[in-house]
Amino acid sequence: MKNITDIASSLDDESRIQNEPYSKDRSQIRGWAIDANSKNDPTFPMRQRHKESTKNHDWQRPSLQAVTTEVLHSNERPNLTATFGTASPPSGLSGTIRRFAFKYSEGKIIHWLALLLADRVNVLEGFGSDLRKGYAPNILKERGTKAAWKHNPDAVVKKVIIGVAILTSIAIILNRKQKKLACKNN
Repeated sequence: MKNITDIASSLDDESRIQNEPYSKDRSQIRGWAIDANSKNDPTFPMRQRHKESTKNHDWQRPSLQAVTTEVLHSNERPNLTATFGTASPPSGLSGTIRRFAFKYSEGKIIHWLALLLADRVNVLEGFGSDLRKGYAPNILKERGTKAAWKHNPDAVVKKVIIGVAILTSIAIILNRKQKKLACKNN
């Protein structure tokens, strides 16, 4: 098992390799440094720059958050943001789907569809995790069914009807397949 330092150094190496083309020539990135020219400042004349420093970028960059776990970020960004969340690093099947999603640009629909799928898979992984820990999840309560019934009962009824229709269709299809197999075997 790898320790945190090994993970962080391997992630640094991966992000360095991924970012090398951008670190050489950032002019490739559309919109990069669009605010660098103070004469093209869209805040003029509302913002009075003469009271500020004459340099646009004379601030000290804050220290970056240490990378202690795998962090997925857009392939359109050359590096990580100064801070990022580490509470739920990608793991399991949903993590694999998220890694796949971040191979694609945010402008591609496959990026977003894969992330939606990863979220749904993560919900199922959470249910499995709860069951392994001996906790039976109260799905209706966790999904806010009581509040939905109170504020939008029509939507709840619609969801129940659609759910029953889908389950009934699946049961009918499976029953037909079993009957066909039974006829072939006889």
